[in-house]
Amino acid sequence: MDSRVKILLLIAYFVAIFLVSNFWGFAVAGAFIVLAILFARVPVISVLKSVKSILFLVLFTVILNLFFYSGEYKVIYWQVGDFIQITDSSVIFSAFMALRLTMLVMGSSLLTLTTTPVELTDGIESLLSPLKVIKFPVHELALIMSIALRFIPTLADETERIICAQKARGGDFESGGIAKRAKAMIPILIPLLVSSFRRAEELGDAMDARCYSGSKGRTRYKKMKIGYRDVIATVLVAVVIFLIVYFNKIFVGII
Repeated sequence: MDSRVKILLLIAYFVAIFLVSNFWGFAVAGAFIVLAILFARVPVISVLKSVKSILFLVLFTVILNLFFYSGEYKVIYWQVGDFIQITDSSVIFSAFMALRLTMLVMGSSLLTLTTTPVELTDGIESLLSPLKVIKFPVHELALIMSIALRFIPTLADETERIICAQKARGGDFESGGIAKRAKAMIPILIPLLVSSFRRAEELGDAMDARCYSGSKGRTRYKKMKIGYRDVIATVLVAVVIFLIVYFNKIFVGII
């Protein structure tokens, strides 16, 4: 699919998720993301790993809303004082929040697993191209994003290498309190910052040596074209949004 279409459809899917007001809508949104993963032939384990990375955030959000959400309720399951209570409304709202966060991460993961950083930044640059009329540096912004995405795994490998080197010298990063662990991170952060600045300087010299001068006169090796897959995906997302809005109307006040 065209990266521009994927970005726009992901935004539309996010909007649809926040429009959901009942479990029928979440069933439609969940079925769509599962089908998208199957059609994209993306390993399910990779998507689940992305969800696992925000599991703490999901649990924290659920617990917070479970005890402190004060919506309209019919049944109080548990209560301590006037503020801390678990009701039927807080349980439903917490479930909604957990489903929304999970589907948001799954959708974002699907985009990044099926789109290269270059395609992603090219798509963003193309979508933001109308801002060139007001002299907004669209190409430079896309270049910054592309370089940032490119160097994330590099810096991660560099961090792991520095940690292994410090552990070989007797460094301890797992014991002690928060203050001790934060202090132990200093021997990691300083070499990482030095290495990052060195890589940035080398990259700048390489771009100067290749006569890089911004977006003026630049062309793309691969031209982005909208195909039949993009049309089918657009229709499917439109159907999902229609079903969610439809269920919101016919199941008003019904979970």
